[in-house]
Amino acid sequence: MNIRIILISVAVGLAACSPKTYTKVKSGGAYEFFSYKPNQIAKISAHRGGGDLKGYPENCIESFQYLAKQLPVIIECDIDLTKDSVMVMMHDATLDRTTTGTGKLIDKTYTELASYRLEDNMGNVTPYKIPTLEDVLRWGKDKVTFTLDVKRNVSFAKVVDMIHKTGAGDYVAVITYNAQDAAKLHQLDPNLMISVTIRNRAEYDRLRELGVPDNRMVAFVGVKEPDKELYQFLHEKGIACILGTLGNLDKQAAAKGDQVYKQFAQNGADIMSTDRPLEIWRVVK
Repeated sequence: MNIRIILISVAVGLAACSPKTYTKVKSGGAYEFFSYKPNQIAKISAHRGGGDLKGYPENCIESFQYLAKQLPVIIECDIDLTKDSVMVMMHDATLDRTTTGTGKLIDKTYTELASYRLEDNMGNVTPYKIPTLEDVLRWGKDKVTFTLDVKRNVSFAKVVDMIHKTGAGDYVAVITYNAQDAAKLHQLDPNLMISVTIRNRAEYDRLRELGVPDNRMVAFVGVKEPDKELYQFLHEKGIACILGTLGNLDKQAAAKGDQVYKQFAQNGADIMSTDRPLEIWRVVK
């Protein structure tokens, strides 16, 4: 009996210490998830889905799965187009850096891509294939949330159609880089959450002039820390802020210690877009 009690206690203790796996979006969907709320733990967005881990390429379902089992994660990933108009996950216009293939993606059919394998950022070939956007969105339900970076060859209308087809609107935000694109996206689906660039008041005002409402915005505030006044202004409007730590701020954290991520969060970053998702998680969890 005593041994049984001890075993049960150990099991309960291990369960309590285990990291939360998978992000199941609650009622309210993407709006509830991506909106600003005071005193929340900072969220972590894995840039390109976390390609800096050995054996786990960027823009790859297997990499998304690996991260999703370690921490509640937002997957930032990239959508481009094949010659036969299939939307696939790929950051570069060419295949050379991240796959065993060569040449431009737009010159290849989806069938041709089947023989290629993804490489991690250290150049190691993996068994993994280039996934389609449809496969990614269907896989992600009740596991992760996404911010989708739409490359030039892909129309927003085509992406919105796929979001509708897969029922992914409750766990997706779409990235835009200018106010005109944000307004176009909002017209295509007024219920979608949109990642918009707001580094100053003028960029916010332009979005509002074009009809993008506060309650559909997630603000990317840049790759360096903005003034606290900008954080405060956006938070007062219920708009969550994404700080791009990828690049210099990630390097700063690696050099000075990962505790700087906690300071970024205290200064106002609600979401950190990073190439070091596991390091941030250890600090903010």
